[in-house]
Amino acid sequence: MNDIILTVPENADNIRIDKFVTENADSLTRSAVQKLIEGNNITVNGTFPSKNLKLKFGDEIIVNIPEPEPCEAMPENIPLDIVFEDDDLLVVNKPRDMVVHPATGNYSGTLVNALLYHCGDSLSGINGVLRPGIVHRIDKDTSGLLIVAKNDFSHNLLAEQIKEHSFTRKYQAVVVGNIKDDSGTINAPIGRHPTDRKKMAVTQKNSRNAVTHYRVIARYNGYTHVELTLETGRTHQIRVHMAYIGHPVAGDPVYGGKKYITKLNGQCLHAYYISFVHPRTNQTLSFSAPLPDYFKEFLKLIS
Repeated sequence: MNDIILTVPENADNIRIDKFVTENADSLTRSAVQKLIEGNNITVNGTFPSKNLKLKFGDEIIVNIPEPEPCEAMPENIPLDIVFEDDDLLVVNKPRDMVVHPATGNYSGTLVNALLYHCGDSLSGINGVLRPGIVHRIDKDTSGLLIVAKNDFSHNLLAEQIKEHSFTRKYQAVVVGNIKDDSGTINAPIGRHPTDRKKMAVTQKNSRNAVTHYRVIARYNGYTHVELTLETGRTHQIRVHMAYIGHPVAGDPVYGGKKYITKLNGQCLHAYYISFVHPRTNQTLSFSAPLPDYFKEFLKLIS
């Protein structure tokens, strides 16, 4: 990986090095910069600095970002709720609280670990050793249906359907507040949040188009039960869009703001319906998953 070379301008004189590098290296968080300093991967004028070093005008900073350590997901005997399976693909009903694929802090107990145990070597390799078979994702705290490809042939054709918007995904959610219209469309681009790198946001900068259609199923005191259909599939799309129109998903700890409902232990969001064309047979397949207990219990609570 190439080094990042920075020169301190006059208006950055006396700024801490970790703050300066974070603001001028788009791919790095402040904690990541501090770890690079501690690991002697950053130099200032050829010497290793402390993380609280105050920079001077003209200082040359070289940031060496080491290659990530390889990590391969391991099979784990975790029960799966399989809705459909053949030689090309699976449709899985993922429970809430399960991470889809391994990442920092979650290298076990994920859906991928369970799939590796169930399928063995029969998973597509397009997304690498940490995401075998994963065509699309849903959040850890979102329950419901997702499709898994068993080979690259299926993966490519399913991914193409998602790209062309012919892959239907419908969700049900409980959102905060009373949505005025019975149905509508949210067409607002989504990109990385300008100040919080762990969040997404509706923004014009470095964003991609995002379209969500909604339909009211029922209204309750202070809440609305809705069906949501994704036209695009951006990270956190439903959660970002609903918060953007002032109706965050109930229980959303990231986008719920002051309306965050801690007793839900996560957002009330369920991927209940999926429809696609089978990549080998060209048959249209449709599947639905009933609302999980946590969702039904919350509906009873607000009724």
